[in-house]
Amino acid sequence: MPAEAQTFNLVVDYSCTNGVAGSAPVTLRARVQIPTTMQTGSMLSLGWTVEYTGTRRFMSPDYFPAGAKVSLVGNVKLEGAWNGVLQPRGVEEQGDLQPNMRLEVPEGMSSEAHMTEEGVIQLTPQGLTVDFVPPEGEEIVNDDEVSRITYKGGWYHQGSLPMQYGDYGRDLHTTANRTDEAVIKFHGTGFEVIGRRMPDVGRIRVIIDDDQSAIVDTSKTESGEPTNVIEGNSTLWRRDDLPYGFHRLAVRALDDGKDVHLDAFKLLTADLINPPTLHRSTCTITNNPGTVEINVGGASPDPTDTHDPDPTDTNDPDPTDTGTPTVTPTTTPTTTPPGHHDLPNDGGRHVSVVVPGSTTTPTPSANPTVTNYKAQVVATPTGGVDTGEAPEREAGSHGLLLSGSLLLMGSVTGGLLMRRRRAEHAGGMDR
Repeated sequence: MPAEAQTFNLVVDYSCTNGVAGSAPVTLRARVQIPTTMQTGSMLSLGWTVEYTGTRRFMSPDYFPAGAKVSLVGNVKLEGAWNGVLQPRGVEEQGDLQPNMRLEVPEGMSSEAHMTEEGVIQLTPQGLTVDFVPPEGEEIVNDDEVSRITYKGGWYHQGSLPMQYGDYGRDLHTTANRTDEAVIKFHGTGFEVIGRRMPDVGRIRVIIDDDQSAIVDTSKTESGEPTNVIEGNSTLWRRDDLPYGFHRLAVRALDDGKDVHLDAFKLLTADLINPPTLHRSTCTITNNPGTVEINVGGASPDPTDTHDPDPTDTNDPDPTDTGTPTVTPTTTPTTTPPGHHDLPNDGGRHVSVVVPGSTTTPTPSANPTVTNYKAQVVATPTGGVDTGEAPEREAGSHGLLLSGSLLLMGSVTGGLLMRRRRAEHAGGMDR
């Protein structure tokens, strides 16, 4: 049965500055859960939990409708069998925001890496980044929100206006004094100035970031024709091509004695492909979390083992082999317990985590149990076994043959003489 998964917890403390951190550092603590039992081919999953420490918090840089996000991106350096960086990520969506309102950070982050080969990896936590991502869309700021709009000069407020005029919120801010100005500051990528178009009113100048970009005659339609009706909630001027950032928008009256009517501002934010660096906080590690060493796929080969024959090579005779049997070491499976193993404390918090590739780990046996012998006869003697060669004839072979023949003839003659003698003793012999 597979070993039960276990984890090793690594604690990392961060100090974050700039961006949404503000003028003083914000401190975070992350706990990283590192699995210590896995097999080659599985996923190395790192689970992070994140929390504030200390009293300071990340703060909203402005007013934003619900939908803004706080994004955390960590960095974990991999060295050894794999070289690269893992980037655990976490995102937390925010509600309606006002300047300097506390931002909620993600409770956790996660990252994964596919372990395809055996080897040893050194895993070291690195820095962290905190991004604030404003929501895409538009936000209408009514003219009565004096906390966000500054009116300079003789502007006055008109409320409970007739519904048939279509004014946003049934109210307006009005002035007839040249150089009176209404100002709003915001983060975004564009805006609309909303007001009334009607007969016998004056002109306005629209200024964005100190650029006098437009003059609008509010007594005419958008096509430039004089109007003879009251058109409330009309777009007087629009821009949607601004780079994302902090902008100052001002509307100034240009004609003395002629009213201009300001109804609202519509603030625009485009979909941002990448988080804006304007709000980014960078976090550096303040403690010494150490390095985790993971061995994926089982034990490493014994560097002292000098017997390393190629098991697939069957045709590799040793030219120096004189017939002495050779010994091939075998392996004896030994069970590897699950879990991790801490090295002795070396002051640097270097932790060794062993992740076996299977439930058994092969180790070289001290006493080899299998012996493979090579052939003892290297060359076959001439004329021995079936080689296709006739034995050589010796020089004295004819003399031996003649001697044998004479001995055989002598034996036959002696046999006949014996038979005759027996017959004579028995009373004669046939003649």
